[in-house]
Amino acid sequence: MSHVRVAANAITCSASISNCEKGGQWQLAYSLLSGMPAMRLVPNEFTCSAAISACQRAGQWQLGLSLLSCMFDLSSVAPDRITYSAAISALEAGGQWQLALQLLGRMPDLRLVPNEITFSAAISACEKGGQWQLALRLLGCMPEMGLVPNEFSYGAAISACGKGGQWQLAFKLLSDLPDKRLVVDQVSCNAAISACEKGSKWELALSLLRKMHDTRIARNKITCNAAISSCKAGSQWQLALSLLSSMPCSRLVPDTISCSAAISACEKGGHWKFALGLLSSMPDMRAVPDEISFNAAISACWKGYLYS
Repeated sequence: MSHVRVAANAITCSASISNCEKGGQWQLAYSLLSGMPAMRLVPNEFTCSAAISACQRAGQWQLGLSLLSCMFDLSSVAPDRITYSAAISALEAGGQWQLALQLLGRMPDLRLVPNEITFSAAISACEKGGQWQLALRLLGCMPEMGLVPNEFSYGAAISACGKGGQWQLAFKLLSDLPDKRLVVDQVSCNAAISACEKGSKWELALSLLRKMHDTRIARNKITCNAAISSCKAGSQWQLALSLLSSMPCSRLVPDTISCSAAISACEKGGHWKFALGLLSSMPDMRAVPDEISFNAAISACWKGYLYS
């Protein structure tokens, strides 16, 4: 086998694994990577990183971590910053925040310097694990390492604060973005609105929604669902129905979450007829009623019966 042919085959395999990563074909990516030594092809850092990323996209964090550990056996090449970032992203997707932090902490021992992508993935892992304090600590460590937090870093930290019930901290982080010369985007706004919703701050959530409109930040289904849910917490059933009915104007199709939140708002507001009407209209909107939808409607009817 000539050197030219080996190089061409190696490039072909690397490209194929990269395509598998983009298409979420983790089994095929793993099979190609594992089969390279039999063809006398040596995987490199980019090949291994693509395979680990394919595992990450499919939620196969165990396999992604295994590939990182097996890199010496597969390629005789030490993992680099790219492969570690891919592995941490795989652990983030799997909600394995402890393992993600372990990998991040191991990098300096290998003389690997984490970058913004690495830290953002670790912060997001903490967010998924409900570790808002650790997420903020990582965000604060970035400047100490000469790294500038980006929109993804802040978005993950804002979301972590929201999940931890720290709506004040989430709102402060969002307010800090312009001073950091970072763009307030859809992701950060969604995270802040969700934080307000969990903190029962419906006025602030709707204020952020209006600000998105004024600054021409497009809202998506996540935005609307969080805003409708905030209305539920504040028993603002009219606003919840208004937001639900306005979704098609933004070319957004209400889903089960949207409708269930609006039904719950009607239930909390004591309007069982609206709750029941919305439940019956869900199939017309191609939204499938779930346990939350039915329970909210039943509760609304029961409250209507008790106070009639």
